[in-house]
Amino acid sequence: MRRLINQKPSRAAAVALGILPFLLLLLLYMLASEARLAENPNDKLLPAFGSFVDAIDRLALTPSRRTGELVFWQDTLSSLSRLLLGIGISAAIGLVFGIIIGALPLARAKLAPLVTAISLIPPMAILPVLFIILGLGELSKVVLIVIGTAPFLIRDMEARVREIPAEQIIKAQTLGGNSWQIIIRVILPQVLPRLLAAVRLSLGAAWLFLIAAEAIASTDGLGYRIFLVRRYLAMDVILPYVVWITFLAFATDYLLRVLSVKAFPWFHTQADQEQKA
Repeated sequence: MRRLINQKPSRAAAVALGILPFLLLLLLYMLASEARLAENPNDKLLPAFGSFVDAIDRLALTPSRRTGELVFWQDTLSSLSRLLLGIGISAAIGLVFGIIIGALPLARAKLAPLVTAISLIPPMAILPVLFIILGLGELSKVVLIVIGTAPFLIRDMEARVREIPAEQIIKAQTLGGNSWQIIIRVILPQVLPRLLAAVRLSLGAAWLFLIAAEAIASTDGLGYRIFLVRRYLAMDVILPYVVWITFLAFATDYLLRVLSVKAFPWFHTQADQEQKA
């Protein structure tokens, strides 16, 4: 039936439609920048693209006079290492505790209220506490990411475990499987692809906590650099960093998606069939 809800673009059309909003935003920025610079050539709010090129060359291609490092790439490496470590720890915690709480009623009764309570605490509110207890080093930044994302992953994994049909658990027990075997052979394979999906959803929050921690107490990192130069209204540095952070977040999400498709093709085939049904 020729209804809007049933019309799907071709692959080429989908790519074109996806790129179009970015081109429109770029055009809008160019027009606004030209208008402001025409009134005030020294305007810093919307610098010309030439200013971006100069800033990137200074930070990404020219060694720092103070440290000899390429500042842009050092900031990127520092931020990515903190982010990946924090997300990795959160994923492991979410998987283990999510399965335990979801599969074992006794553990659910003991731990579920605690996890729910922790998930309701605003992570930014306890950031000063983390700095006081753990210091201003790398540990406090990683722990903030873990506190901000692990409770969500635990609750999501618990929900995914409890969605597994009870018939599968009963059949496994009928075949003689104990609790450990059921968790390893029945539950774990089904929640792993869902864990990757949950991690993808938590990336935005993880980046937020990382940038906040770096802005308050750090000597390098993407968030640190943005907040360092804000006092100078250095939009020629801030905007490229924001775009770069967005690209890194998109690339991380895409890689997780590819990993999920390659590692668990059956899950995505099943999901596609459910969407078509």
